[in-house]
Amino acid sequence: MDQDNERGKFVETIGQAFKNIGPGRILGVGGLFLALIIFFIIFITKFTSPSMEPLYSGLESGDSTRITSQLQSLGLKYELKQGGKEILVPSNEVTRIRLQLAEQGLGGNVLGYELFDKSDGIGTTKFLQDVQYIRALEGELQRTIEAFNSVKGARVHLVLPKRELFSRQKQEPSASIFLRMRGSTRLSSEQVSAVQHLVAAAVPSLTPERISVVDNKGKLLAAGFEDTDSVGAVSSKIEERNRVMENRLSRTIEELLEKTVGFGRVRAEVHAEMDFDRISTNEETFDPEGQVVRSTQSIEETASARDAEGTPPITVGTNLPDANTNSGDSQSSTSAENRTEETVNFEISKKTINHIREAGIIKKLSVAVLVDYDRLPDENGVLTPKPRPEDEMGLLSDLVKGAIGYDADRGDSIEVINMEFRDAIEEEEALQVFFGLGKNDLIRMAELLVLGILVLLVILLVVRPLISRAFEATSNAASAAQAASERLLADQVSGAPALAGPGGGSGVPAPSDAGGEEEQFEELIDIDRVEGRVKASSVKKVGEIVDKHPEKALSIIRAWMYQET
Repeated sequence: MDQDNERGKFVETIGQAFKNIGPGRILGVGGLFLALIIFFIIFITKFTSPSMEPLYSGLESGDSTRITSQLQSLGLKYELKQGGKEILVPSNEVTRIRLQLAEQGLGGNVLGYELFDKSDGIGTTKFLQDVQYIRALEGELQRTIEAFNSVKGARVHLVLPKRELFSRQKQEPSASIFLRMRGSTRLSSEQVSAVQHLVAAAVPSLTPERISVVDNKGKLLAAGFEDTDSVGAVSSKIEERNRVMENRLSRTIEELLEKTVGFGRVRAEVHAEMDFDRISTNEETFDPEGQVVRSTQSIEETASARDAEGTPPITVGTNLPDANTNSGDSQSSTSAENRTEETVNFEISKKTINHIREAGIIKKLSVAVLVDYDRLPDENGVLTPKPRPEDEMGLLSDLVKGAIGYDADRGDSIEVINMEFRDAIEEEEALQVFFGLGKNDLIRMAELLVLGILVLLVILLVVRPLISRAFEATSNAASAAQAASERLLADQVSGAPALAGPGGGSGVPAPSDAGGEEEQFEELIDIDRVEGRVKASSVKKVGEIVDKHPEKALSIIRAWMYQET
């Protein structure tokens, strides 16, 4: 019976506590607890599920449809992003899923020579075979180009013209390449040239000059079909030769100094001013002291003449037949003449110089070399960076001068600086293998830690104050009940005949004991001086009163509580 009374009292106390809290506060606390439960369920579900990683990216709609259909048939979990162009699967199943899809011939949108694995050789026409050959060749070249570390994706387009029957004109093949780079990385001119030569070597009769290369930013990296005699082509060649010279000198310096300071501990930059003017000079030099007889010519002439005096005049008679032409007296004279001529030709020595200075002469070199600090062990044996001595830096500067052919007369300048390098790459690699955890694992752990801190702050700053305010009324009711018990005890000890009921009505009759005992209580307890401490016998007396009249005592306490509120 006592247990039933105690159980009933407990239930009634709980009910009264909820009444004191009020329905508004109960709904608020209940909604808060429900929100916390939902939050923790989402939190646990999100961070206990495996992380998703890209299976394939940059897919066409048809390829994405075939791959997702195969994943659904295999019962595998996946997600789509970027409008279906990227497929994500659990990170711990990426390799296995790729192998399964490769077995089904779904290895992405790049197809190579596997196009011929399932082709029907009997029913395939020559045209279809040529098309499949071009597709296969483009796919294989695309896979090879994507093997570059800085290339995320590539597209290759080949034009392989066929010679028409009875046609004398032969068309040259050509190619165009589209490159999708990783982040902000860019291909150097040497790498672009390597891509051109790679494709040209794989396609018959294709030359690197007929290959155009464009990146995902729309920048023309290499122009095909460019006239080699145009001004732009000549300027491009000049810049290329200048860049090649600078890179060659930089590599020479780095390879030389790395033997001493260590691999990756030196960086060199060279700026070369070059003269690309082509000059041709012709020079002839004569030496008058060096005369030589080249030829000698001698001419000797002898002439004689005889003249007659008194020669008859020429008349008509002298022209007649049988005319006497010798008539009259005449006299004659004889003369002789000798002439000698000699011609001597001398050859003077001559020196002819034809000097041609080809383009690409270095006018001036400016070299900047950055050398890392030396790693020396400290007192604890830990390698710490320390500046290199001045003598060592001077020797390194002399090595650089000898490597590039330093010439002070043409104004060459060299700066060799010693500074500490930041090992960003090494730190990233160390981060990826920290305690056997990868970079993604560390990021995931950091997210869990941040969310845990947020949950703790929500509990301390939001949940705890709400619960405290909700149960504040209950604590006030308990304080009021304790005060009522003290007043009831005071009335009993002072010999009050009954407990005062609500509204001044009839109360609960107090049990009477011996007069000496009452006097003892009156001497020991003064209710005005009680500060939370009473005699055990007084508490027992109050308990007896409540046990004898529980209903009335409860109604009195309720009335006191209502009066307090």
